[in-house]
Amino acid sequence: MSARAAIFGLSGLVLNETEAAFFREADPWGFILFARNVESPKQLAKLCVSLRDAVGREAPVFIDQEGGRVQRLRRPHWRDAPPAALFGELHAEDAEAAKEAVWLNHRLIAHELRSSGIDADCAPCLDLAIEGADGVIGDRAYGSHAEVIAALGQSAMDGLMAGGVAPVIKHVPGHGRADADSHFHLPRVREPLDCLTATDFAPFAALKHAPMGMTAHIVYEALDAEAPATMSEVAIAHIRTEIGFDGLLMTDDLSMKALSGAFAERTTRSIAAGCDVVLHCNGDRKEMETIAWAAPLLYGSALRRAEAVEEARTQLEKFDVRSGLIRLETLLAGVMT
Repeated sequence: MSARAAIFGLSGLVLNETEAAFFREADPWGFILFARNVESPKQLAKLCVSLRDAVGREAPVFIDQEGGRVQRLRRPHWRDAPPAALFGELHAEDAEAAKEAVWLNHRLIAHELRSSGIDADCAPCLDLAIEGADGVIGDRAYGSHAEVIAALGQSAMDGLMAGGVAPVIKHVPGHGRADADSHFHLPRVREPLDCLTATDFAPFAALKHAPMGMTAHIVYEALDAEAPATMSEVAIAHIRTEIGFDGLLMTDDLSMKALSGAFAERTTRSIAAGCDVVLHCNGDRKEMETIAWAAPLLYGSALRRAEAVEEARTQLEKFDVRSGLIRLETLLAGVMT
């Protein structure tokens, strides 16, 4: 039987019996971890095993490990990866060095994740840095030029996949121009479609071959003045046809305050709009139960895309971690001083 079209979080450092029983029954396609779930490499590896044991298969385990402000694995057990903006600064000086540095950084991230049982990363962020927009993206962006973001985003994807970690490009079709943080409010983007096509949407079109993408909880008035992209048939159709993305499309977190309505409604609207999988992050079991019974089993194109993501986790290439770290530090020496 196919897994359910959902990715769920959990409450703490270990999988308790109640959560395990729920996951066994609901059978979500994947899981996502946050800082509340992370203590040490040994604990994290054990947690990932218990999550997969609960559903009886090698379910993908996700995390947000971009670098900079957004990374769940931190010192003393893990490296603090630089923010994306630093690589953008290097690109302004030496484009080839920047692409190599991004690849190395994400190959190292992949090694760190896989060593603890995690095999999917909600990265890279392909959003533009836009002056005057809300600061939620900021230095998470590689820069303000679509072609630079596309080039460095490709290197990030390549580095993760070389380490057996499936990448998730975000936030489709572009969060950088948002006038609010979608964790707390529903942003609106009012620019005309030709502007968005040439700027915000362009990196996603360049990386349309990515195995997986995460939607933005943003109203793009040029596409749909009423519904955020996550719940808009028009916006999702534009992502699929005009942008050309055919990878697995997951929602951003359904518990974010940009969205309204009951969780069953959020789930059914997202799936009906064209999302393949819904994401719920906060570990609230009652909310997850509502979502689980509203979400369908993966089938058809969604199942095909999910299988492609699972396959992307197997492309593990040999890598000398120490040499890679030394080379990355050398490449970044000029911009980190």
